[in-house]
Amino acid sequence: MNGTMSFVVAGIALLVGLIIGYFIRQMLLERQMKARREEAERIVEESRSQAREIELQARDRALKHRDEVEKEISRRRADLAREDERLQQRRADLDKRMEKIEKRDQTLNKRQSAMDKRANEVERYREQIIGELERVSGMSKGEAKSRLLEEVEREARTDMVRVIRRVEEEAQIEGERKAREIIADAIQRVASEHVSEITVSVVPLPSDEMKGRIIGRNGRNIRAFEQAAGVDVIVDDTPEAVTISCFDSVRRETARRSMERLVVDGRIHPANIEKIVTQVTKDVEKLIAEAGEQAAFDAGVHGLKPEVLKKLGRLRFRTSYGQNQLAHAVETAQLSAVIASELGADVELSKAGGLLHDIGKAMDHEIEGTHSAIGADFCRRHGVNEQVVNIIASHHHEATQESVEAVIVEAADAISGARPGARRESLEDYIKRVRALEDIANSFEGVSESYALQAGREIRVIVQPEDIDDLESLRLARDVAKKIEEGMSYPGQIKVTVIRETRAIDYAK
Repeated sequence: MNGTMSFVVAGIALLVGLIIGYFIRQMLLERQMKARREEAERIVEESRSQAREIELQARDRALKHRDEVEKEISRRRADLAREDERLQQRRADLDKRMEKIEKRDQTLNKRQSAMDKRANEVERYREQIIGELERVSGMSKGEAKSRLLEEVEREARTDMVRVIRRVEEEAQIEGERKAREIIADAIQRVASEHVSEITVSVVPLPSDEMKGRIIGRNGRNIRAFEQAAGVDVIVDDTPEAVTISCFDSVRRETARRSMERLVVDGRIHPANIEKIVTQVTKDVEKLIAEAGEQAAFDAGVHGLKPEVLKKLGRLRFRTSYGQNQLAHAVETAQLSAVIASELGADVELSKAGGLLHDIGKAMDHEIEGTHSAIGADFCRRHGVNEQVVNIIASHHHEATQESVEAVIVEAADAISGARPGARRESLEDYIKRVRALEDIANSFEGVSESYALQAGREIRVIVQPEDIDDLESLRLARDVAKKIEEGMSYPGQIKVTVIRETRAIDYAK
């Protein structure tokens, strides 16, 4: 019973506590709501106050802006008024000027009429004077004009030749001085010591008995060799030697090496001949490729395709007047680089043009045309720079030189070929060249004698003084030089000297 009562009391106490807690919570909520309402009213009141302040500030700014706009409008109206006044003044000035111009035009028209009348009178007087002059001189106007033009042309030509001579002398003196400095510096810096290698076509034999083995029974060995190597083998009375003849220098070199190897080997029969020639051909092709790469390296030219390097290497077995053409190409490239650096030109372009300028000589026995055109076409097909192609095509003036580097390569080519010890020629070719020089000089009118000097590097022309005067001698020298350039092929340059001698003779009796 006591437990039940305790439980009831506890439940009543809990219920009472809950009721009291509820009322307390309600009181707290009412207080919070009241505080929030008061806070909201305060915020609303502050917002209203701020809105009123902002409205007042906006009104003040609007009033200030309106005042500024009104001032700007007033200022612009004043400017427009001043501008309108200035325009009115200018219009008045222009009207005055137009009146003055009209008056001046009227005055000029009157003067023009007077001048036209005076000109007509002058023209009549002029015609009368011309008629009187024609009557006195016995010549018509056209004849007198032709006579006068002839006299003026003759005097002008004389003065022109004098001026040309003076300018040419000054330019030649200065040009020769500067050219000597550049060329001397280029030659000293290159200082080529390469001894020109001549591709020989004579194979020495240990004894004359070897000739019979080379010929073979019924000539089968020599025929097999000629067919395999593509050359002609000449077995004559020359002791202990045979001669190999072929227009292709590479095939001739291949045949020479093959013959030497066969002579050393001793087994000379068709099967071994074909084997040896095949092996030597591969060796020579490898040697050609290495020679082209080495030449490009020595000249400092990079980026060339293997086909171009291989064709360039073939020049190792090509000579011109005894000068090895691959060594000549490298030397030309080096000289071109030095001259280009001195003149401020493109050094790399000059080197490439100098190295490849004679590449056509490696193919001129296979393709019809000049070596300049052949080389330019080959390099163009293999992607060589177009400027380099122009240098190759124009180094003998077969095409127009489009850059200063083309002129530099032409000069370097001449230096390399004309320097002492660079080239040599046979006595027969030398005599033909000297005679051709003298024949060209003697073909001009007024020439009495001519002599080729300094191994054909100078031609002295003696003229008849009564036919050729001093001024005509200058023109004759130029014409002879031009005809030599057009009609001859020669290394370096040829100096043309025209000599005119006047002798006055009298006798004392």
